[in-house]
Amino acid sequence: MLSVILVPLYTGVLENTSFGDYSIIFSYFVIFNVILAYGMETAFFRFYNKEKDKSQVVFTSTWSIIATTLVFIILAYLSISEIQSFTRISTQNLELIIWILALDALAIIPFAWLRANSKPVKFAFIKTLNVAINLGLNVFFLLYLKDLAQSSDLFSFIYIPNFEVSYIFISLILASAITLIFLIPFYSKIQFRFDWDLWKSMMRYALPVLVAGVAFSINEVIDRLFLERMLPENIAKEQIGIYSACYKLGMFMTLFATAFRMGIEPFFFSHASSKNPKTAYAMITKYFVIIGTVILLVVIVFADLFKVLFIQNESYWEAMKIVPIILLANLFLGIYHNLSVWYKVTDKTQYGAYISSIGALFTIGINLWLIPIIGYVGSAIATLTAYGSMMLISFFLGQKHYAIPYKYGKMLIYLSVSVLFSLISFYYFRENYVVGASLILIFCFSVFISEKKEIFRLIKSN
Repeated sequence: MLSVILVPLYTGVLENTSFGDYSIIFSYFVIFNVILAYGMETAFFRFYNKEKDKSQVVFTSTWSIIATTLVFIILAYLSISEIQSFTRISTQNLELIIWILALDALAIIPFAWLRANSKPVKFAFIKTLNVAINLGLNVFFLLYLKDLAQSSDLFSFIYIPNFEVSYIFISLILASAITLIFLIPFYSKIQFRFDWDLWKSMMRYALPVLVAGVAFSINEVIDRLFLERMLPENIAKEQIGIYSACYKLGMFMTLFATAFRMGIEPFFFSHASSKNPKTAYAMITKYFVIIGTVILLVVIVFADLFKVLFIQNESYWEAMKIVPIILLANLFLGIYHNLSVWYKVTDKTQYGAYISSIGALFTIGINLWLIPIIGYVGSAIATLTAYGSMMLISFFLGQKHYAIPYKYGKMLIYLSVSVLFSLISFYYFRENYVVGASLILIFCFSVFISEKKEIFRLIKSN
């Protein structure tokens, strides 16, 4: 949600090229975030629910992350000039990114522990505090610091002209540092116990997740890096800025999918050995599709209202045509995450690596093919193709290895009708909110009629 909230600030303060700079830097940030986690979070959940000695899982995974984070810091500083040459990111921003990545890596296991032990209040408090600090500092640095510096020597000391992008990352590092301070109670209980055999088992489980994560990050952000290298230099960053701003409207779907996944992933593991987990998995996925298709239709119908609220600078609106593509792509990704339960609970995480790698190949190939022809629209199509292929492959492989009785007929109907109504609204009745709202009501009423027996049964049983 923070990334959505900050869009009006960034697009209002930053020029297209500066927002493009930020988007490029953040692309590298996403990739290395995955590398520093190396699947250990998912392995933690699996082994925490599987092993009798849960404390040993906590200690081993925590020391593993601490060790790899220290190695990363050392290697990054030793090769910072080479990294700067390749990425074209300034050294000052690289140093900030190194520490942000390190601080975030050290928070992985504490947050996973809170989720695994059903402590949502503390988890939500610390996460919300992180958001509040980050948001507050962004507002201070980008909106108020310049004026304050003109009237006070104290603030003029920390104000640097044309430093907006770096201020964004300074806000991140301060928020991450304070977050880690609140996680010190977790670290105070960590004993120096490390089980090599357990660690090797966790790594065998985690490494395919790492490959899948890297492939996923390629699907998510490599398009900006391709656009930077393949578009003419004089327009590349401007086009990336425009594309990235409108891409953010797809975050409504990502927000829902991420919140859903964070809540449901521990459930998948904890219920894997129950009497009939497959029925629960099937029902959960169906209702994810229902809610996701409603969000898809609502955001597309009101896309032009959202663009005014979140992207107030009209120069960014040029890329609005990618919004339906990105929203649908993110819905496919959310469905894929739900379908991926089969290889996680059966310890066949190598399939996650295979599937994500196929998606990454689609992303790379289609970007290389279409960017020279249609620019950032080609990148949006590549994202849709990648996530759509991953969703379908996971479904068919899952039915072969761990058959779940999905109501795929109904899910396909809901998805098809939502997409059809979205296309009608966006391309034929755009900004006609009477027609758009009518389509939303028709769709929601039809879904309710179809599902009312099960909904009432669930309410009654609860």
